[in-house]
Amino acid sequence: MKKWNIGSPDPSVVSGLQKKSDLSPLCCTVLVSQGYADLTSAADFMGCQELSHPSELCDMEDAAEIINQAVDEGKRICVYGDYDCDGVMSTVILYSFLSEIGADVTWRIPERSEGYGLNMQAVREMHEDGVNLIVTVDNGISAVEEAKLIQELGMELVITDHHQPGEVLPEALAVVDAHRLDNYSPYRFYCGAGIALLLVAAMNGGDTQMALEQFGDLAAVATVADVVPLTGENRLLVQRGIAYLENTERLGLRALREVSGLAGKPLNSVNIAFTIAPRINAAGRLESPRLAVELLLEENAERAVQLAQHLNTVNASRKECEQQILHEAEQQIAEHPEMIYDRVLIFAGNDWHAGVIGIVASRLEEQYGKPCFMISIQNGMGHGSARSFGVFHVFKALTSCKDLLEKFGGHPSAGGFTLKEENIPAFRKQLLRYAEEHHPEMPFMETNAVCALKPEFMNPEAVQSLETLAPFGAENPEPVFLAEHVIVQEILPTASGTHTRMTVQMFGQTYKAMYFGKSPEQTGIIAGNAYHMLTTLNANEYHGKVYVTMFVQEVRPAGIPQSKLLGAVQTYEKYRRKEELPQSYYKGMLPERKDLTAVYLAVGEQPVTPEILAASVMKQGINFCKLLIALDVFAELGLLSRNLQTGEVVRLPVQKKATLEDSEILTELRKLAGAE
Repeated sequence: MKKWNIGSPDPSVVSGLQKKSDLSPLCCTVLVSQGYADLTSAADFMGCQELSHPSELCDMEDAAEIINQAVDEGKRICVYGDYDCDGVMSTVILYSFLSEIGADVTWRIPERSEGYGLNMQAVREMHEDGVNLIVTVDNGISAVEEAKLIQELGMELVITDHHQPGEVLPEALAVVDAHRLDNYSPYRFYCGAGIALLLVAAMNGGDTQMALEQFGDLAAVATVADVVPLTGENRLLVQRGIAYLENTERLGLRALREVSGLAGKPLNSVNIAFTIAPRINAAGRLESPRLAVELLLEENAERAVQLAQHLNTVNASRKECEQQILHEAEQQIAEHPEMIYDRVLIFAGNDWHAGVIGIVASRLEEQYGKPCFMISIQNGMGHGSARSFGVFHVFKALTSCKDLLEKFGGHPSAGGFTLKEENIPAFRKQLLRYAEEHHPEMPFMETNAVCALKPEFMNPEAVQSLETLAPFGAENPEPVFLAEHVIVQEILPTASGTHTRMTVQMFGQTYKAMYFGKSPEQTGIIAGNAYHMLTTLNANEYHGKVYVTMFVQEVRPAGIPQSKLLGAVQTYEKYRRKEELPQSYYKGMLPERKDLTAVYLAVGEQPVTPEILAASVMKQGINFCKLLIALDVFAELGLLSRNLQTGEVVRLPVQKKATLEDSEILTELRKLAGAE
């Protein structure tokens, strides 16, 4: 269950911004909800017209001069990148430019098995290959020891990176990183490819327009893929880059767009993030990042199509690999259902692909609303990836277990670690102990909505105006709104049966709504009932007329206070973890026979979530915690089935007589409540 945060932008501030601009009231509402409360801040967000001069970045002029001199002197240069989409694009940008100006240049990206960034073996091999100057892109800021080796071997090093620097910078001729403490450039949030593009501009007299025209398509994909803020200069870079991408002459990108089903469709940050970027990333995850670089450098159309098709196949394999790992994780839950009530989810499996477990951790985190740690066991060692949200800090959690780890790293929301297989059980206990000590109340995943919808927002012109705020992405999400007390008039499956389309009534008007990823039965939505919905808005043309369509993200029955739902979930999970609660809590969650009867009758033969069930049973005085206990009782007695992955319940045919006295859950709870 997620916590819904519903904004309430000050109408007077919205009105003031709207009067001073040519933006629609709806756009102004969104901007104010994001903290752009005056014309200056809104203009800074939306009005960026050009990239900063590269020289404003610390060490950028030195880097450009050093590389240009190396080109003039015929020194052998190696562009050293990273195996993710940003690293691939950064490598292609700088390598392509250096090739075009006649440099003796090669490129290298470590395989995922080598680990992130520079490594000693790679440095020695570049030395043996006659490299004189190494230029890193999208990495290098933490390569302190590798930089020393480069110096000892008589090579030179220029670092360009965008990750947070440590206390000590590597010894290099130039270290370009906008996050350096002594960097005072106007903008600091570029990805690696953004820095590479500015380096190209710096090497050409600061001509950012030239750099954008040549490499904006690559930089736009990388900026979206690396989930850096789509504000300020990044927003401009993606806007311009998508325009260049639409008409790119780069054969690899054109072929990739074709095989991924985007040919002829307008490009935007969403389909880049979910269609193009995953295919680039798949190369480094499952095969080799060389495949993606070669595709983007390919100048033969037929070969570009072959490489794109191969990359498409690798991406399909990546999806299959994800599904297999997800299936194995779900089997572990089925065998140990109590684990889903833990504060943190920890899974371990043999030979899970190290390049995929991070994605799976994100999916499980989203599905269960809890931080997730995935461990792949290979040859007696566990290689882990973690994802989190809110105040649960992955790096601090790993630090608390450092005595059990061979190595680890990360930041608040993600991390990686390695440990011996024999230490996994102790790691699990120590991690759960850390969570209990530091987070008695674990955070809920959150969804932020701009505000509750108003009738004036639901006209096509207002909805179309939201495109002014695109491209959407990190720190500029597509606006989500709360639709309150929506009456569902009709609910039907789409032709494929995997999605749901509805006719709904709101503000006395009728609208079309889509709910992707769930069939009507899976939604639990019943025609005639009222619901609260979190939704995005779209304006679609049909037979020459433009209509507003709602794209539903989440649904809850109307009339249930969120605080009661979230509080009940926390109490219920503490009970399931066998943590001690006040006796009054046990009394409050203990269902009586009439409560159990009401819950049983409310469950039908189609799967339904407890949240949907709550709408009917809470009217009868049954709180949400009591409802969850009742469902557990019926599952224990074999009267209903509960899907641990989705939380959905469905009534089962009665196979044998079952009595409430057979329930161990009720017996235990009655004792705890002092009812026996």
